[in-house]
Amino acid sequence: MKSVRVDALAARLRLYLELIRFEHTLFALPFAYVGLMLAANGRFDAGVWFWVTVAMVGARTAAMALNRLIDWQIDALNPRTAGRHLPRGLVKPWETLLLALAGFGLLTWAALNLNQLTARLLPVAVFFLTTYSYTKRFTWTCHFWLGLTIGAAAAGGWIAETGSFAPAAFILWAAVALWIAGFDILYATQDYDFDRSHQVHSLPARFGIAAALKVARWLHAATWVLFLMAGWFTGAGPWYYVGVFLVGLVLIYEHTLVKPDDLSRINQAFFEANVVISTSMFFFTLIDILTR
Repeated sequence: MKSVRVDALAARLRLYLELIRFEHTLFALPFAYVGLMLAANGRFDAGVWFWVTVAMVGARTAAMALNRLIDWQIDALNPRTAGRHLPRGLVKPWETLLLALAGFGLLTWAALNLNQLTARLLPVAVFFLTTYSYTKRFTWTCHFWLGLTIGAAAAGGWIAETGSFAPAAFILWAAVALWIAGFDILYATQDYDFDRSHQVHSLPARFGIAAALKVARWLHAATWVLFLMAGWFTGAGPWYYVGVFLVGLVLIYEHTLVKPDDLSRINQAFFEANVVISTSMFFFTLIDILTR
């Protein structure tokens, strides 16, 4: 009987992890570590690493749970998203809300255990994490709001280590923000017809798919330049720039996968290429720090 209850709890946990797409934490968490490492400049504080990880897991959980809860009626109408957990009734709205509150609890716990600035910035973080899901209801700039929200992870890592802002922190924030905005624009091309017919705002719906792909390319070009600038501002070594070079190649490859008349490989461009980008920046920054 006990094993049955354990199996049921494990199955429920899997549902929750699927609901919030926990694997997508790989987009932002590595950049929080990059910000932390560049700020630490060779120092290692296990406590800071632990609390940054807790903060990122909490923020990601809260943001995605709220996103699913806020958007579930729109998701139910969209053929691409109708199979998600809330539209299918696999998870209840109250469970999703509790999951979001638990995420905010983890974020708060971590922020209070890092430094005074992370604690003071906590309300700002909660505001952005809560509101970005609403922006698609009134502006095609929603992708940039998402980028600004997730990109804060890189600055957050820096602030967690130093307790202060610095130009490099803002540059990293901008780089990740434009990267996120660019691939969110790519991802939104899938819903071009649905968004236009249901008054859901997005850059592709407003300007067309071809124009949206061009904007995404320019955003990712700017991302690459900003990563170079971040390295220069922090005195990064050659291994960091090897990572930036690799990121440039992956970004080019990502944009070869998506064409105005062929969006069939958008998921490959969205998940696989972007995981390579985030993990490459993490590992090459780590190697650079360890070999200085």
